[in-house]
Amino acid sequence: MAAVSVSRSAGRTRPTLRLDILVLGLAVALLAYLALVPLGMLFLGSVSESGTLFEGGFTLRHFQRVVTDPSALELLSASFLYSAGAALLAFAIGTAMAWVVERSDVPVRNLWYGLALVPLIIPGIVHTIGWVFLLSPEIGWINAPLKALFGFSLPVYSLPGMVWVQGLHDAPFAFVLMGAALRTMDPSLEEAAAAARANPLQTLRRISLPLLLPASAGVLLILFVRTLESFEVPAIIGLPGRVFVYTSRIYLSLNQYPPNFGLAAAFATTLLGISVIALATHRRLTRRSEAYATVTGKAYRPRRVELGRWRWVAIAVLVLYAFGGVFLPIIVLFYSSFLRVYVVPSPESLGTLTLSNYAFILTDDTTLRALGNSALLGVTTATVVVLFTSVIAWLTVRSKTPGRGILDFMAFVPIAIPGIVLGISLIWVYFTVPIRIYGTLWILLVAYVTRFMPYGMRSLSAGLIQIHRELEEAAQAAGARWWPTFRRITLPLLRPVLLATWIYVFIISLRELSSGILLYSSQSVVLAIRIFDLREAGQYTAIAALSMILIVSLVLLVAVLQRFGGRTVRAS
Repeated sequence: MAAVSVSRSAGRTRPTLRLDILVLGLAVALLAYLALVPLGMLFLGSVSESGTLFEGGFTLRHFQRVVTDPSALELLSASFLYSAGAALLAFAIGTAMAWVVERSDVPVRNLWYGLALVPLIIPGIVHTIGWVFLLSPEIGWINAPLKALFGFSLPVYSLPGMVWVQGLHDAPFAFVLMGAALRTMDPSLEEAAAAARANPLQTLRRISLPLLLPASAGVLLILFVRTLESFEVPAIIGLPGRVFVYTSRIYLSLNQYPPNFGLAAAFATTLLGISVIALATHRRLTRRSEAYATVTGKAYRPRRVELGRWRWVAIAVLVLYAFGGVFLPIIVLFYSSFLRVYVVPSPESLGTLTLSNYAFILTDDTTLRALGNSALLGVTTATVVVLFTSVIAWLTVRSKTPGRGILDFMAFVPIAIPGIVLGISLIWVYFTVPIRIYGTLWILLVAYVTRFMPYGMRSLSAGLIQIHRELEEAAQAAGARWWPTFRRITLPLLRPVLLATWIYVFIISLRELSSGILLYSSQSVVLAIRIFDLREAGQYTAIAALSMILIVSLVLLVAVLQRFGGRTVRAS
């Protein structure tokens, strides 16, 4: 009888807490803290009467001012025209280059591909300042000769100037996305058009672009949102020209005395709403993309379109972009970095070249601190994002844990939050919650991890989908639980994607300005913010020297990583 009792007792199993459920709960809590809590605080701040949460009542007067202010319609119109114009310009340039490189017989395609991607490495603030040097009303490299010869100059401090600079900077992004779409499209219809003696331009307009309609709509909307949330061009070009958009208006609301936190929160909430609507529209448009599918189970070999006499036109367009979009801003920055005071090139100016700007940059305590902070933040952000999103991606793609869909949604929510909106949201959080990290590197790390988490999530989810389940199932059949399986099998197979994601997040962390411009202090300044501060102080030649150091460092970093990472870095 005792034996039976022992046997029954041994057969009982105590309820145990599943590790995947525990990890899922912790991930949901952390994501809610990173993404949802700041947005909730932002909304409460936008309806706060006193500008401080939990002090005073609530009001809609800030939203009323955003909507009914005489300049509200002008602000909305300028933001829309700026975003739509820059998106269309970037899309036109990027798509044209992508078609020439991917689908035509243009020579040295690898060279053009590499040149098209160079602006992705250059920080937006550096690219913008380069064009300010080129289009300065009186002493710009382009405007000075125009004014001397023809009596007019191109207005850089204007809405068209903003559209031009932002469109050129975003063109490589459109090139990458449209190039991917063109590579996966069956070229048989284009070949049929060529057999019917349609020229390349007609084929592109009547065949290729209609087939790429879902991809084109998606790219245009993404470019629109990227421009809408951009800060560098509106701050550096728009503010001096009195052209205000939502991001610059938010910045001014917090830089006036006294700061108007409630009004800034109301503007930020409005900008967030527009971004969410645009991204929801993108999701809706791409939901029915199967109707435009052209790749089937039938094998095909893409045939490049023979341009004939149009080849020289295509080469001229590529050379013009390479010169104007890549080399010219870098050349003017390089020249300016050796001047004490910026002047148009002349025999006299060449005799005054100096290394004093580089000496200042390499000995300035604030700049050296910014360099160290940027390196530390870049490495830490990339590592945290890769580690965190790899676990989340595995839970959402591989596991059958209940609630994993919520996890995927919450990890992707920050993609809709513009950087400057995230900055204001974190101000509200850490002015209210008794966690004293405002003005330190910790709050910048929180902002960067939140902002770049969706990129890691999408990249690693795609990588996991490409890994067959049978290896993990074999480990589970051998008795391994999910964590040893994930650590010993999944992570090693994901190593190329992990490295590519780490490199990308590291680079964009070094470039980031908008989410940190409202959060930094003198001890937590980073390179992009240091460049912005030098511009406000009028030290443009010092900016040129710092920009050249940053560009050379990033190019060397990518070259070294490509040497050791090979195909992985090219995928990144």
